[in-house]
Amino acid sequence: MTLQNEPAPLSDGSAALAQAKAAFLLTMRARGIQDVNVLRALETVPREIFVPHRYQDLARRHLALPLRCGQTLPEPWLSARMIEALSLSNRHRVLEIGAGSGYATALIARIAQHVVSFERFQSLAIEAGARLLRLGVDRASVTWGDGLAIAAEAGPFDRVIVQGALNEPPQSLLAVLAADGVMVMARPDRFEPRRQHVVRVARHGSGGLEVTPICACRLQAILAGASHAL
Repeated sequence: MTLQNEPAPLSDGSAALAQAKAAFLLTMRARGIQDVNVLRALETVPREIFVPHRYQDLARRHLALPLRCGQTLPEPWLSARMIEALSLSNRHRVLEIGAGSGYATALIARIAQHVVSFERFQSLAIEAGARLLRLGVDRASVTWGDGLAIAAEAGPFDRVIVQGALNEPPQSLLAVLAADGVMVMARPDRFEPRRQHVVRVARHGSGGLEVTPICACRLQAILAGASHAL
């Protein structure tokens, strides 16, 4: 007998999904993700929508997964850590370089005022935009193009996130970064180039930059130019 105010029991499939989501979030917390807004975004954005169909059963696992065009969806902890390093609020306008599947774009859009994302592979840009539309994400746009060649008048952006590795923060991105803005990117270790670190580049009102290492990572290099073949 079920009491009137007692919630209906979950089906096996729903229960398994709920357990997987809870385990996913617990692991994120255990690995140091503390920002409540980031955790809430991780809870509400289903990663399985953003992975190729054959890898959907691995979506809640802490694995990097292959995408089309030779690209990779980073492990969810790394995506979360990079977003957490942005120190986002709902007042921020964000520039993302490298939309990939659109997963990080959707996470950021759950927190920020708006996200402008560039993807150099046209097929990935189209698919990412379709996924965001499917989820009803209306505070983000994905553009096929070279984000490293963005015009200065497109700025300023309060936050910039580069979903890949660059040797140094490029002048084209610094030109659109607000006076008190923050950029998060990966770059090779100065003493061991085969290793990489995510770094937080904070601009002060005086124009100076403060670079803070965040965590070790392994991300693909960001390439200039838009791909016309894929």
